[in-house]
Amino acid sequence: MTLHRKNLIDGEWLGEVGSRNINPSNTNDVVGEYASAGPEEAKQAIAAAKAAFPAWSRSGLLARHAVLKKTSDEIMARKDEIGRSLAREEGKTLAEGVGETIRAAQIFDFFAGETLRLSGEMVPSVRPGVGVEMTREGVGVVGIITPWNFPIAIPAWKIAPALAYGNTIVFKPAELVPESAWTIVDILHRAGLPKGVLNLVMGKGSVVGQAMLDSPDVNAISFTGSVGTGKRVAAASVEHMRKFQLEMGGKNPLVVLDDADLAVAVDCAVNGAYFSTGQRCTASSRLIVTDGIHDRFVDAVKERLHKLVIGDALDAKTQIGPVVDQTQLKQDEDYIAIGRQEGAELAFGGDRLERGTPGFYLQPALFVGSTNAMRISREEIFGPVANVIRVKDYDEALAVANDTPFGLTSGICTTSLKHATHFKRNSEAGMVMVNLPTAGVDFHVPFGGRKGSSYGPREQGRYAMEFYTTVKTAYTFAG
Repeated sequence: MTLHRKNLIDGEWLGEVGSRNINPSNTNDVVGEYASAGPEEAKQAIAAAKAAFPAWSRSGLLARHAVLKKTSDEIMARKDEIGRSLAREEGKTLAEGVGETIRAAQIFDFFAGETLRLSGEMVPSVRPGVGVEMTREGVGVVGIITPWNFPIAIPAWKIAPALAYGNTIVFKPAELVPESAWTIVDILHRAGLPKGVLNLVMGKGSVVGQAMLDSPDVNAISFTGSVGTGKRVAAASVEHMRKFQLEMGGKNPLVVLDDADLAVAVDCAVNGAYFSTGQRCTASSRLIVTDGIHDRFVDAVKERLHKLVIGDALDAKTQIGPVVDQTQLKQDEDYIAIGRQEGAELAFGGDRLERGTPGFYLQPALFVGSTNAMRISREEIFGPVANVIRVKDYDEALAVANDTPFGLTSGICTTSLKHATHFKRNSEAGMVMVNLPTAGVDFHVPFGGRKGSSYGPREQGRYAMEFYTTVKTAYTFAG
């Protein structure tokens, strides 16, 4: 049975369905048909969120807690069903889909707790008889724009704090993954959100996203996506003097030193570079390896890649699923061709694969003999493609790791406390991993980067408060 999903605007499911959602593991499989909002629907959603803000921002803490806790509980109870649906529409493996769903439930549970931990400060004034209070309030209508690669976790870590701190929302998910977005909104809606507090507007970014950027009634925008679109969000937000938060690209380094545990280094590299089909902004796309371990490391990675099972995301044996769609597949293949043209050696993979069903299957690709000046080392590919850069020692490795316009995450594999400590302090990234994959972070601590990767306050954990609230200072003279 084909699913038919509508947009949620001011508490009502509206819109004509027609946009088709295709399974990347089997392009003959239609996940569902979805409404596509136009500019008028986007304006209606913004107006509904604006109208709902006064009451929701002053609602009782227990009311907000109840909605978020019910949402967490239902997501967790349905983790297998939702995880399977996520894997079906996005292409990550079934295990990854269920894991991401559990993470979304944990995020809602965390922010349910945060509603009961809201705090401020009270200090004496420098003037006798005057008291000073500092409190936090919701910023207003928040526009949320999310990507396709984490279709339930990223919406969760934006929507949950926005609601916890008293904001109302206009939510525009990526067109490739509407089912996960619709599911999370449906659960929140049934959990008891008042009408207008959360509005779902599925559709084209050039239409729905643009309407959000153009509206003076959107008080803040949280965006995760490409660098180019992020810059457009920033420019439009400055025009309206609104808050904006950007999570964009990454070209993340994993440094492997001579003293590294080889098995640990290979696990970190293969997991970080290729799991989730490499479609993670935190993926280890640059493997920076010192001379003494280089050849053994490359051989061990190639051996591991030979053993990986690439196939249908819903097959429990699959370790690497398909690329998300034809456009992304072509981009990956184009970069593989660019790497060869630049003089890097394709040491493994890079071929399109045939499986039992028509899908966007690509063999993980590993380049060696690359330099940090090549395009494959400078530009985000967003696929199962990684390149090894050979360096002589730790100092050169650190310099190469930091020589990038991005700064989301970085990693180092070493048994040296000295080098690990120095790297944590001197890596120009927002998140640093020691003997761990660069991809993979906890839900209760800050997420975000530096340079061209991120702008604005961090996401997740208590640090989310910085974006989703504004500070008010109140003075009282007791007389």
